Amino acid sequence: MATLRRWHKSALALLLATAAGTAWVAVAAAPSATADARAEFHFARLIYTDLPNYGRFRGGWWRQDWPEAEIHFSENLRRLTRINTGEPVAVRLTDDAVFDVPFLYATQVGYWDLSDVEIARLREYLLRGGLLMGDDFWGENERAVLEATMAQVFPDRAMVDIPANDPILHVVFSVNEFTQVPGLRHVGRRGVAQGLPAPRWRGIYDDNGRLMVAMSYNQDVGDSWEEADNPYYPEPMTALGYRLGINYITYSMTH
Repeated sequence: MATLRRWHKSALALLLATAAGTAWVAVAAAPSATADARAEFHFARLIYTDLPNYGRFRGGWWRQDWPEAEIHFSENLRRLTRINTGEPVAVRLTDDAVFDVPFLYATQVGYWDLSDVEIARLREYLLRGGLLMGDDFWGENERAVLEATMAQVFPDRAMVDIPANDPILHVVFSVNEFTQVPGLRHVGRRGVAQGLPAPRWRGIYDDNGRLMVAMSYNQDVGDSWEEADNPYYPEPMTALGYRLGINYITYSMTH
């Protein structure tokens, strides 16, 4: 598997017809940082410790939507692209394996509690070419936690809105409308999300204009992957979630 030093030397030929379809369900193994060296890409989920006042979710909030979200997404990434995709992995920032993955997914980032060591490692990971996708955080309290953490990671870089013409939104699919991707809990059996706070796409760039951090605020893209085979989750939201994910991953491997 390519490391951070070699990701950007490979060109990817992509065959994409549609962004969503029937997702296959598999039996998940325990979280692991072990990757198959023969694969070009592994979906990598960030393991972190919860803030004390939020530590009530089974096994930690980093597990939200695990493992179905990445199982579904990885299966469809194999089906829709020519990326040689291995099995999903989970990794801590303190594990050197983090430098073997170009894309790192973190959910419920309004609940995380990164140590000083993890903050330093995240900064190193991002400056060495990695892309962090933060997802499923809502409201002012969770936003404040996320932005305070990122201010420690990059005190010299502001988090800004991702513009509509950013390459990450057009590298494979052109995502021309900022449409909110809700969680299943927000749509229920009606299939329509109502009364949700406004969504935002926020990010942090390096000195060369490369997006290092992409945050889905007031959104739950992970549910669009996890619920791809759920008839109660709106198909247009699943399609958009897969388009975004494929764009992010392709961008991380080519920029």
